[in-house]
Amino acid sequence: MTDTEQPASNREGIPAATIIIFRNAPAGGPPEVLMTVRSREMTFAGGMAVFPGGRVDPEDFELGEKVARDSGGAIASDEAAHQIAAVRETLEETGLALGLAGDIDAAKAAEARAMLMREGALAPVLDAFGWRLDLAQITPFARWFPKNEKIVRVYDTRFYLADLGTGAVDVSIDESENTHLFWTTAQGALDAADRGEIKLIFPTRRNLERLALFASFAEAKAQAEAIPVRTIMPRVEERDGRPMLTILEDAGYPVTAEVLDDVARG
Repeated sequence: MTDTEQPASNREGIPAATIIIFRNAPAGGPPEVLMTVRSREMTFAGGMAVFPGGRVDPEDFELGEKVARDSGGAIASDEAAHQIAAVRETLEETGLALGLAGDIDAAKAAEARAMLMREGALAPVLDAFGWRLDLAQITPFARWFPKNEKIVRVYDTRFYLADLGTGAVDVSIDESENTHLFWTTAQGALDAADRGEIKLIFPTRRNLERLALFASFAEAKAQAEAIPVRTIMPRVEERDGRPMLTILEDAGYPVTAEVLDDVARG
């Protein structure tokens, strides 16, 4: 995601996609997820720990239209574009080739990542390496649109799940937007935030609390498939004389309200 885009209206938001990447914990126990710490120089969520992702680019929408046509209506072009953006941003920010199929190994993934950084679009990379999209690897999980008339740059972000299984792969930062990549359990990330070791914005904290419910990727995927994705637009409500930032209570989240003064903003 770059910070050079033009601000969108609060009615529309800036389309974005992020991916929650699971792997089996090396020593057993709850699965781990991949998180990245954004550069403090970034306007949005600078210095915050988030999941890999970014803005949906015009080239993603263009490729999404082709995918939708080829699918015979199985996937809408807008949804395809968001999933493509999640795939592209994952390769760009972490070096992981998720949502892709073909002759893929670590060396080719590194070459593809370098080409993606030069080209700025995924389609030329697919053509050059003879790869194809495999969006079945990605599961829709959530959609957050923290609409606020006081905020100029507002992202309308779709969250996806993906699984690495054993996770025996190397990841590395992109050296521009991110300063650190790390694997952690969802509860481990929440505990680290409580100790002041990392900082979390409101949507990330709520998603980590939801992820902490699951003992495996299979459990997370099953819940995601059972609960239709609805757009979550946090709102302020007065409860017991205190302003609370609240979300939908039937979207799968165990915590649906937080004292407004305690909310971290990116």
